[in-house]
Amino acid sequence: MPEPFDAIVIGAGQAGPALAVRCGKEGLKTAIIERHRFGGTCVNNGCVPTKTLVASARAAHVARSGAEYGVLIDNPVRVDMQRVKARKDAVVKQSREGLRSWLDGARNVTVIEGHAQFTAPHRLRVGDRELEAPRIFINVGGRAALPDMPGIADVPFLNNERIMHLDRLPEHLVIIGGSYIGLEFAQMYRRFGCRVTVVEAGPRLIAREDEDVSAAILGILEGEGIEFRLNANCIGLQRRGERVATSVACEEGAPLVEGSHVLLAIGRVPNTHDLGLPAAGIKTDARGYIVVDEALSTSAEGVYALGDCNGRGAFTHTSWNDYEIVANNLFDGASRKVSDRIPIYALFVDPPLGRVGMNQAQVRASGRPALTAKMMMTRVGRAREMGETAGFMKIAVAADTKEILGAAILGVHGDEVIHSILEVMTARQPYTVINRGVHLHPTVSELLPTLLEGLAPLH
Repeated sequence: MPEPFDAIVIGAGQAGPALAVRCGKEGLKTAIIERHRFGGTCVNNGCVPTKTLVASARAAHVARSGAEYGVLIDNPVRVDMQRVKARKDAVVKQSREGLRSWLDGARNVTVIEGHAQFTAPHRLRVGDRELEAPRIFINVGGRAALPDMPGIADVPFLNNERIMHLDRLPEHLVIIGGSYIGLEFAQMYRRFGCRVTVVEAGPRLIAREDEDVSAAILGILEGEGIEFRLNANCIGLQRRGERVATSVACEEGAPLVEGSHVLLAIGRVPNTHDLGLPAAGIKTDARGYIVVDEALSTSAEGVYALGDCNGRGAFTHTSWNDYEIVANNLFDGASRKVSDRIPIYALFVDPPLGRVGMNQAQVRASGRPALTAKMMMTRVGRAREMGETAGFMKIAVAADTKEILGAAILGVHGDEVIHSILEVMTARQPYTVINRGVHLHPTVSELLPTLLEGLAPLH
């Protein structure tokens, strides 16, 4: 007979552990199953390690720029990649072990290591064990996509997980993909001292952003010495001894870019292919994402899907919000929906891009009468004092209701300042409330009222 539980959580990423602990606190006999590494992508090869590496890269960049601030460093700045990696590994280990310790000590929670597969509705097999529960929560995350690209089977390549194991600096890192993951690694490794070339099939970087945002980020990264090949319409890989050549076939420039290492950064796919979902009657879409409704219920009664595997968000913070939605609805009598949340995310290059709500292209497409304003970071005193004036702020508001429709802050502290706008949008207050507060000086946020003073019709 299968082991009976009140709730089973599959996957110990961002949403799963918190949900398991909450179920346990509610008196439910709960199992949480993890087949590989506790913490999921964020802890192991996403947010935690990459931002730790970004911090090391920034330290090198600031050290090299010391003379601009009157700080003289006599010797050339060198990066010891083994020590950089060791620091990253220590931070990851602390996060992963802390999570495991939390789960092991949680009331009514049983931790099971192994691969879970559905054998029937509400029934799972993990190794030699069979489990069943009326409520099952799937939080299995995603992984780097493997593209159908000529030559990919013939060359060694990196992805966001494999690159975490590097303890030596590449001589020339070629990155295929000019979007969020690719650009973060591009700046990081350039600051470590590597030659970096980004190959992007499209005509511009991060195509989901407005054109002025894409252009500004391109300029910032080119200013640090990163090379770009846009409009790469025939990408393929070739082995050249110990090196890898990437064909780009762009209209301008050499047809091949040869490097010591190649990083694929061209998307993610969900980890749903080996869960036995058909046995449980759980539907997926054409890309493998689990189909869910506004409350994150799947097509199988009592089964929910949270995080990257449901296709409703690809961030740690959206996965956490999935947990909040499910937990509040099940245990607190709420009726929260996925569509209630306001999109917010960041590109963690330096300076960072903070984004919330709609971009201006989306506002135009909506047909709503709107006002917009834009301010260069050169007008921000704090940015000038820090010597970091690249970028700009811009915002769009509804002309009739005065609600904020969206904003982009590309500049120093942009990933933090964007929350000031998010909170006003979440409270469903007009943009004018921002002007009523007394803002701390000197900060970047204090310029938001000045930005809003420049509102004009969006054409």
